[in-house]
Amino acid sequence: MTFDRDRERRNDDVYAEHKAAIARGEKRVLRKTDTGELHSYSSDEIGFSPGRGQVQVRSWWGMGILTAVLGLLFLASWVILLMPLAQGEPPFWAALILAALAGLGGWYTFGLARDEHRAAQVRQQRGAPEPGAGHVSQ
Repeated sequence: MTFDRDRERRNDDVYAEHKAAIARGEKRVLRKTDTGELHSYSSDEIGFSPGRGQVQVRSWWGMGILTAVLGLLFLASWVILLMPLAQGEPPFWAALILAALAGLGGWYTFGLARDEHRAAQVRQQRGAPEPGAGHVSQ
């Protein structure tokens, strides 16, 4: 990797602007973009990526797919719970644990997908770059 004076100068400018915004009381997050440059994001421009638990899924639609899988797992757990009733046996109560985990996981991932979708729309309206994966220590 070569040293790029212009990029470092831009990063220094963004860092100074970020510190000034924090001093004014704005809620800002300093992150590297997909291109590797620094950008100071407002709080509504950051969804779940690149922070919030270091998730591996980076887009709202990817999190939506994960939500759908957890939703199907939730439904399947209810089928597993109630299937023994068709044969006159008691329900398989252990499936309630799976139903609870899948339901809570689906609810949580839906919230993450919703937040990221809103943040992506705000970034698009403001022309802000996509945040990259990784954290910038301040």
